[in-house]
Amino acid sequence: MTEKAEDLGEPVAYLVLREGVPVYAPSGDTVGTVDHVLADEHEDVFHGLLLSTPDGPRFAAGDKVAGLYENGVILTEPADHLPRPTGDLPEAHPDSNLKRAWNWLVKPH
Repeated sequence: MTEKAEDLGEPVAYLVLREGVPVYAPSGDTVGTVDHVLADEHEDVFHGLLLSTPDGPRFAAGDKVAGLYENGVILTEPADHLPRPTGDLPEAHPDSNLKRAWNWLVKPH
């Protein structure tokens, strides 16, 4: 890891989190970077983050994000435990906003 937790800067809201900031596992290991913040800004709902990792894209739902900071993000679990955005979120998922965000990730724009 090249940065320490104290080097992450001040906590920030998802609205100002910059794409490209490093993402860290709970162990402190760098696991990738923020590729895209998924949110419904109109409703003020943070869905999660699309991450770029050496193993390909991963989706960190909002409850898998321990902290958002000026210079980095800390996850609640290792990135390899996070899902890859390769298919539809199961139909049974109760959050229709999250389902729309997930489908946005896996379909060409």
